[in-house]
This record gives sequence, C-alpha cells and structure tokens, in this order.
Amino acid sequence: MAGAASHASFLPPVLTLCAAAVVAVPLARRLGQSAVLGYLAAGVAVGPSGLSLIADPETARGVAELGVVLLLFIIGLELKLSHLLSMKGDIFGLGALQLAVTGALMTAAGMAYGLPFRGALTVGLALALSATAIALQVLEERSDLQAPYGRRAFGVLLFQDLSIVPILALLPLLASTSGGEDFAGQAITVGKAAGAILLVILVGRYGLNPFFRFLAGSRAREVMTASALLVVLGTAVLMEQVGLSMAMGAFLAGVLLAESNFRHQLEADIEPFRGILLGLFFMSVGMSIDAGLVRRAWPFLAAATLGVIGAKILLAAVLLRATGSGWRDGLRAGAVLAPAGEFAFVLLPLGAGLGLLAGGDAQLATALAALTMVFGPPIAKVIDLVLERARRREDEPELRAMEEASGGEVLVVGFGRFGQVVNQVLLARDVDVTVIDKDVERIRGASSFGFRIYYGDGTRLDVLRAAGAARAKVLCVCVDDREAALKIAEIAHQEFPTLRTYMRAYDRIHAIDLMALEVDYLMRETFESALNFGGATLEELGVSAAEATATVEDVRRRDVARLMMQKDEGLMGGSDLLVGTPRLTPQPLTAPKARSTALSPETRDILGGEEAA
Repeated sequence: MAGAASHASFLPPVLTLCAAAVVAVPLARRLGQSAVLGYLAAGVAVGPSGLSLIADPETARGVAELGVVLLLFIIGLELKLSHLLSMKGDIFGLGALQLAVTGALMTAAGMAYGLPFRGALTVGLALALSATAIALQVLEERSDLQAPYGRRAFGVLLFQDLSIVPILALLPLLASTSGGEDFAGQAITVGKAAGAILLVILVGRYGLNPFFRFLAGSRAREVMTASALLVVLGTAVLMEQVGLSMAMGAFLAGVLLAESNFRHQLEADIEPFRGILLGLFFMSVGMSIDAGLVRRAWPFLAAATLGVIGAKILLAAVLLRATGSGWRDGLRAGAVLAPAGEFAFVLLPLGAGLGLLAGGDAQLATALAALTMVFGPPIAKVIDLVLERARRREDEPELRAMEEASGGEVLVVGFGRFGQVVNQVLLARDVDVTVIDKDVERIRGASSFGFRIYYGDGTRLDVLRAAGAARAKVLCVCVDDREAALKIAEIAHQEFPTLRTYMRAYDRIHAIDLMALEVDYLMRETFESALNFGGATLEELGVSAAEATATVEDVRRRDVARLMMQKDEGLMGGSDLLVGTPRLTPQPLTAPKARSTALSPETRDILGGEEAA
C-alpha cells in the first residue's frame, strides 16, 4: 500500500510538467515566440508563484540540468577539434573581452545600488554570463548556429563555460581573510581538474571508438543508447567531482567524438533525451521566480531587467563591431547573449552562503537573472524582426531589379566551381538561366565574362521569389554550405510546390538529409568524378573499357542499395569510403510535381535483389 502511494506521488509532477509544456510551447510558437519562452511561462504557471502544482522547484532542477549537459554534448559532436582551434580568436579574445567588460559594468552598477565590492562583483559576474541553453536553442531555431554571428556568439559562450571554474574558485578567496591554505587547496583542485581532462582526452582518443565498435557488433540498439548516455553522463560526473562544470565535461566528450564514425548514431540516440530535459530545465527556471518578491519590487526589477538586457546587447554589439563584425551581426549576437546564465543560480546562492551577499540581495539578484531569461528571447525576436525589415528595405531596389530581369526556366543558386560548370552546360543549349550568389567578388568576376548573375542570399524567401522561383521549372542548388542547401530545399518545398529541386550534396550524410526532404534529384559533388577516375585507372591496368564501365556501374548500384537501406534504418555513421552518391533518375520536366527520390528500373531491381538476399 505504501509502495502504491509512493508510486502515485511520483507521477503527478511528471504529468503536470508534460501538460504545462504541451499547452504553453505550441501557444508560444503560435505567437511567433521561441519555445524557450513557452517553457519558462509553463514553469511560472505550475510553480509556487502560480498554481502551486509543484511546490519545490529544486526537485526538478537536478534532473533538468542534464538537459544542458546533453545539449553541450551534441554541440561538441558538431565541432571537430580543428574547427574549435580555428575559433580560438572568438573564444579567448572576444569571449574574454565580453566577460571582462560586461562584468566590470555590472559590478559598477551593483556598487551604485549600494552593494559592497565583493557582493557587487559576485552579482556582476553572475549577470555577465549568458544562458548557454537559451542562446543555443534560439540559434538552432533560426538555423543560425553556423552563421557568422552565430559562430562568434558560440565562441563567447564557450569561453564563459570555461570561465566557470576560476569564478567558482574566486568566490571562496573573496570570502577568505587568509589565503595561504586556500591557495594550496586551489592548487590541488587545479591539478585534479587537469588530470581529469587529460584522462578524458586519452580515453576519448584511444578507447571510445573500439568500445562503440564492440557494442555495435551486438546489433542491440538499446545498448548503443545506454552506452551513449554512459559516456556523456560519466564524463559530466567526473568533471563535477574535480570541481569543473558538468556541461564543459560533456562538451569535451562531444568534441573528442566529433571525428568518430559513430557520432551521428550517438547524436540520434541522445537527441530525444536532450529535448525533454532541456525543456524541463527552462520550466525549473520559471518555477524558481518568486512572484511575491517580483510584485513587491517590480519597479526596480522591471528597470533593472531592461537595463541589464540593453547593456549586454549594446556592449556585445560594440565588441563584435570592434573585432570585425557588422552592426547587424553585432546586435543579433548581443540579443542572443543578453539573458543571464544558468550558472547565476549557482553563483548567487554560493555568494550568499559565503557571506558575500545578504540573503535579500541574493534573492533579488536571482529574480533579476530569471527575468532576463524570461524577457531576453522575445526581445531578441523583436530585434531580429526589426533588423530583417531594415535589411529588406535596403535590398528592395536590388530585389525589384532582379525580379524585373529574371524569369529563366532554371534558377541556379551558387556560382562557385560546381555552379559554374552547371551553368556552362545549360547555356550551351541556350537554356534561359537566372543565377544568384552572395559572393560580391565572384559576381564581379562572372559579370566580366558576360554571365547574368545577381547578388542574393538563396536562403531568403524574398530573394528566391524575386529571382523568379515561382516561374522557373528547375531550381539548381549548387552552394557548398550544407545547412544553407537544406534550408533552401525546405523553402522550395513549402513555397514553390511545382518547382523541381536539383541539389548538390556535400557527402553521404548530407545526401541522406536531402533525401529526407524529398528533393527531386541530388548528386554528391565528388562521387561521379571519383567513379570515372577509378574506371580510368582500371583501363590503365589492362581492364577493357566495357569491363571497367560494368564495374563502375556495379559499384554505383551497390552504393544506391546501401544508401537506401541507411536512409530507411536511420543509420548514419561511416564515411564516403563505403557509400557514394545516390543516382536518382529525374522525372521529365513537364511531369506533375512528385517529390520522391525516384530510382531507375535497374536500381530498383538491385534494391529488390539485395533485400531478397
């Protein structure tokens, strides 16, 4: 009986959180806001300050923080170590500047409010940090994580995560009157942290691939899922035990696995847990807001919230402008970085416990940090809309000129080395082609050779419409940016249902993603040339031309079989050494729109034969 009661008491909070998310998130998206705002509002509604359906937010926060851990792991999977090293300027240059300048300003504001220096410094550092989970969620929703401003904002977030350890070490030193023993203790802590990082690097570099290869041999998918969680959570716990950030440990594990053949499978296994737990984290933040305190001090909190958000946006924009970005990118990055960080809910209670802050001041600062999380995303949305409208007004004359001059049968997006060859083939048959590209130097060079090419970003609906996408028969996407190609395919699918989409795929994984969007034709950029290269090599070795051609065709057919099996099973590991470009047979241009990856009869025979075997 007791067991039944205990079991019953566990389910209501879970059902409450799920119901709140199901109602609030779709409503927020319907209003054009980020899902983050929906989760925060749901937390406020069910928490102690709302309907009190969940009285203790701390019961959810411990589990909810795992959402941030899993998010950082997935982000790490997307970053190869070489890519990370190429970002060192943004991480250690821009990131350090942002934290130092913003922290100094927030500290000065705290002292002006009446806080002692040590307390003001604690509050200043807590507010200077940015909410990694919110920023990355917003960037993912916009598909801007790989945009220039998104990469720079991510570099700042990485530096902030790295800075958590020294900040946590600084607070006890601020509270201490004699530093000898503390310094020795901190030295030991640093040594432990360095040893743990070295251990993770060695295990990740030499142990994880054989480990996953062994588990994959069992062909038990649930074991792979369990092993993925083991790696992520195990690394996070190890980092926490030596005084480091759990999120930073998970990120390090992700970076080490970025080169692994299993990284896509790991990402697919982790993604469902990440989404659920991240939503739970945002709801726990909403539940932590003390509505009574907000009502009592609302004039101060309203002014302080707007002041903190405005100051962080302006400072970030100035720093990005000073280090090479434009004002538009600076403002967009600043808006993403404006909400206070998740670690504010760690630093402020720690500061109060160490005597650096009075209890009331710590509660007020905690409410301020939570309110910046609530109002930061909608303010970022408004800024993004304003900047987008301003850009459209600036581009309107060019778009009008493009619309008047365009109208070709084929619209080519991208005029790089791939797009130039495609364009030459089409022009050789007097096909009316409209070409857009966003590289100014490339456009200038193409114009000198008589090509009709316009400046435009193919990921923008207004640019595609002005370039004549609604009138064209075929859209040839020849860009070398994976995310941009996927975004263009999605827009074409939704807005121009009669337009046939011919896509350049970067590699096998990109090809599978494009197939999932049901494009009409795709070709991996190096696969066909590699097949011809291999066939020529066979002929040089004495193989007859007919046999070499038959061998190449056999490799191509087997490749299609493997690729289609991968697409159906969702197994996306491996490299282009094993699987090549799908050879899709396009339908006649006059046929009705049929979005499918159509295969030739011979290919269908091969697929059927292998499946039967």
